[in-house]
Amino acid sequence: MLASHADRERAVDVLRAGYAEGRLEKDEFDKRVERAYGARTVGELALLVSDLPLGPVPQPAPFTAVPRTFLPAPRPRANGKAVGAAVCGLLCVPTFGFTGIPAVILGHAARAEIDRTGEGGDGLALTGLVFGWLSIAAWSILMTLLIAVGLASG
Repeated sequence: MLASHADRERAVDVLRAGYAEGRLEKDEFDKRVERAYGARTVGELALLVSDLPLGPVPQPAPFTAVPRTFLPAPRPRANGKAVGAAVCGLLCVPTFGFTGIPAVILGHAARAEIDRTGEGGDGLALTGLVFGWLSIAAWSILMTLLIAVGLASG
């Protein structure tokens, strides 16, 4: 098969790598490069580089571990009570506030545990507390209005 210009350049690259690694002397390198540019077939090029590795020999890269200082800090696990508080708090709307009291209880318990253990989930606990207290306040206002209306009517 006839050699293309790219085939010749690849053979010369292999020769350059062999010369750079000390596998060829200068005069041998020059002779082979001249023969590579004059080669007509791929077989001739293969003979020129048959005693050389196909490119530079890979050198093992030195392994350096990343110091712990530069590693990202592991994320703390979310507190289970905080997740429960957030779920109960968000369920206050579809349950008409009946999950407000559990949301407040779980939210306060979760924040105390988070302060003590350093777990994550403070935002979830706070969400449960806010929705829980809002539903308790809404129920308190509604009950007060119902009692006031009941006393006024009769």
